[in-house]
Amino acid sequence: MTATDPPEAESRPAAIPLDPSIAPPGTRNFRDAGGIPADRWHADQNGETLVPTHCCFCGVQCGMYLRVDSGGKVFGVEPRNHDINRMRLCPKGLNAYQQVNHPDRLTAPLMRRSREDTFEEVSWDEALDFTVSEIRRIQGAHGNDAFGLLGGASLYSEKTYLVGKFARVALRTRHVDYNGRLCMVSAAGANKLSFGIDRAANPFSDILLTDCLLIAGSNVGECFPVMTQYLWGARDRGASLIVVDPRETAVARTADVHVALKPGTDSAFFNAVLHVIVAEGLTDEAYLAAHTTGWEQVRATVQEYPPERAAGICGVPAEQIVQVARMFGGAAKAMAFHARGIEHHSQGVENCLSVINLCVATGNLGRPGAGYGTITGQGNGQGGREHGQKADLLPGGRSITNPEHRRQICEIWGIEESELPPAGTSMMEMVWQMQRREIRGLIGICNNPFVSLPHYDVVKQGYDTLEFHAQFDFFLSETATNAHVVFPVTVWAEDEGVMANTEARVVKHNKAQEPPAGVRTDTWVLCELAERLGAGDKFDFAGSREVFDELRIASAGTVNDYYGITYERLEETGGIMWPCPSTDHPGTPRLFEGGRTYHPDGRIHMQAVEWHAPMDPYTEDYPLSLTTGRTVAHFLSGNQTRRLGGLVEQTPRPWVEVHPSHGYRTGDPVRVVTRRGSAVFPALVTEAIRPDTVFIPYHWPVPTAANALTIDALDPRSKIPEYKVCAARIEPAERIDEVPAPPTAPGHEAYPAAQVSRTDPLPPTSSQGRGTAERS
Repeated sequence: MTATDPPEAESRPAAIPLDPSIAPPGTRNFRDAGGIPADRWHADQNGETLVPTHCCFCGVQCGMYLRVDSGGKVFGVEPRNHDINRMRLCPKGLNAYQQVNHPDRLTAPLMRRSREDTFEEVSWDEALDFTVSEIRRIQGAHGNDAFGLLGGASLYSEKTYLVGKFARVALRTRHVDYNGRLCMVSAAGANKLSFGIDRAANPFSDILLTDCLLIAGSNVGECFPVMTQYLWGARDRGASLIVVDPRETAVARTADVHVALKPGTDSAFFNAVLHVIVAEGLTDEAYLAAHTTGWEQVRATVQEYPPERAAGICGVPAEQIVQVARMFGGAAKAMAFHARGIEHHSQGVENCLSVINLCVATGNLGRPGAGYGTITGQGNGQGGREHGQKADLLPGGRSITNPEHRRQICEIWGIEESELPPAGTSMMEMVWQMQRREIRGLIGICNNPFVSLPHYDVVKQGYDTLEFHAQFDFFLSETATNAHVVFPVTVWAEDEGVMANTEARVVKHNKAQEPPAGVRTDTWVLCELAERLGAGDKFDFAGSREVFDELRIASAGTVNDYYGITYERLEETGGIMWPCPSTDHPGTPRLFEGGRTYHPDGRIHMQAVEWHAPMDPYTEDYPLSLTTGRTVAHFLSGNQTRRLGGLVEQTPRPWVEVHPSHGYRTGDPVRVVTRRGSAVFPALVTEAIRPDTVFIPYHWPVPTAANALTIDALDPRSKIPEYKVCAARIEPAERIDEVPAPPTAPGHEAYPAAQVSRTDPLPPTSSQGRGTAERS
């Protein structure tokens, strides 16, 4: 790629003057430093075009250009000077384009009538007709609710809308949920309880204006790398940084305070911080009186969590709790962000509420540089839970138990209210229902539960018990290998649609190439199935644009209002943050300005939180905490990233991080044992983890699956699994478990470029903090 020179130097835009109250003298505004505006780039190969779009992976949703050759094939990527990422991409973003024309792509439906048979490629008509016949057989014998549907939060919002509508209108089942149940639902529950709305309160740009930034349970440097530019921008302006995490992650290493608490003790810690803030008079009593309910109960509860008590629970010094309280409570403007580290718990909702209480009690809400946010994990982690594929929600974030909400959606969908099923159950609960044969048939779309759900043995048994299982995917996942039918569908670059990022900024993904022959969009497949099930008149959609038009109407007037967002406006603006009720509305980047929330009384409903111990008890046999997380090179179940050679080379296999006090050396085989089973990993010996804690990344399948070991205990309100803490022990082993190759369709060989490092017995060189052993 080359940059064209402007016709005259004077045509370059002038530097934006800096406000000395925001940026130190002599410091350029980082948002406008470096890089040439994207419109000055051009393709320098004949016939090459650049298609503006966004990354398919995490909730940051970085802007990128896909490079398309003269034959219409995607062959490369360039960063885009979008407001979100400003010319930056992470390793996953740089490699994402390699999925599009990957040799492992599924290009024909796969089918077998029994799991004892092998898959065969069949026509679309045969696969669709067999699926419909099995749906009718199962529902005819056992009722509509004997068939379920599981969606995904990496789907475009148009498709998530269709998943919920298809389940309730075509299948007429209550059993629909999605893999965001494993991601964002604790944060969603806390947000709805406190604010009456489920989204981050502030845009990324507000981070640049804060005086104190608290990040709890988020390895931002590896899981959301491009978001770190906002952290460093805040630091350049003098903001203090507090990181709460059992591991000294790359960002934690740079913090003013790193609180390395024991996994599963977050709410005790934040209650103690608020205890000190109250005791030292750092609360904003005028704000609390004007804008909240429940503050007296919260204040009374945190009185039971003095620093000395919390220090014993959390395994951190009491002095550090006081330090955090003074730093956060004493800042003129403070912000708090959190992610899965405090959400993947049986007290996940309470953990999130305890962070909200901290922000609200100090008046840090609804102002530039002052606020609260949850960092979404999947690309459409925000949008994926807004429009109806969640078990208890209808489009626009409506409650499926609210009679008026039900009436509104039934009117839009053209069905009787009596035809709309009630609320269903959560993803993990559906697996338990499969075991009990309450759910006998299932369609899965954009998920891989054999890797992503906890307690693999239970998951495998549940899926094995199904009489029929169909899976949509573009690669053959570990879960799809267990199915009866596998539908080959498009990757993100072969269709168009919208996603909502961590900020609730709705962005437009554009189609860059035609799909391979034999591949269809998820939208087409759902509409074809609906036609065969007799509901075709409710699914008369030519593509994403028609679905989005109905989604806009279905969300109009709700808290999650998309009505004013159009494809054309998204192309023009680069993204609009909902709610956006009309086409002349600019969107809502910052919530709660003026202190008003989305509850009918306009107030913040503060919730008192009591800490309780994790569900998996510690004993002499299981004295350690096992916690899990992501790596910079891989994403979720790894079905996409474990096929890309550069990412496999960077991080070929999982490992177990252990403290030097256990006596292991890096590379030693270490068996990790929980009450669910055991697996052997190479040790990565580092001082960057607590001595009583071990860490395993979770992107790989059995026998190297972290989630073969995690517990399937659920938060009673959000139904999220307790991934981030379970009781464990470690012991020496003889041989490290081998990483299996990703599954491939019949007649396909494993892609050689992704196999080079997969059997490497050593962990990768890690950037994880002090004392990390180097590979030899």
